[in-house]
Parts: sequence; structure tokens; C-alpha cells
Amino acid sequence: MTAPAPILAGILGMGPAELGIILIILLVLFGGSKLPSLAKGLGQSIKEFKKASKDEPEEEKAAEAKKPEVTKTHGSN
Repeated sequence: MTAPAPILAGILGMGPAELGIILIILLVLFGGSKLPSLAKGLGQSIKEFKKASKDEPEEEKAAEAKKPEVTKTHGSN
């Protein structure tokens, strides 16, 4: 089983050294006790964003289905 870090590194084009530096900076800025809560909040934000982006097109389709169709006729009176 592969770890998510190499997948993330491959996607972002960063190597293990860059990811390590970022982790060290986060530890210095926020401290070890705050990182789990920050990661949880970030995960919930991403989950909510994905849910909202999936729900929005369905709502738009439902709104369009409720609209009455307007037809234009061309011609002179």
C-alpha cells in the first residue's frame, strides 16, 4: 500500500525535501498541538466544498426545469 505523501508530492511536483520543509514551518508556526485540529478543519472544508460543488448543478437543473419556456415568433403584426 502506498502512502498519500508520494501521491501528493507527485501531483504538486514537490519532492520529500520540500514537503519536509513545509511540515517544519507549520510546526514552528502553529505548534504540534494545533496541527491535528488545523488538518481536521482543512479536511472538513474540502469535504464541504466538494459537496457544495456537486449540489449546485442539480439545483440549477431543477430551477431551469421549473421555468416556463418562452418562444419568440418572428413576423410583422
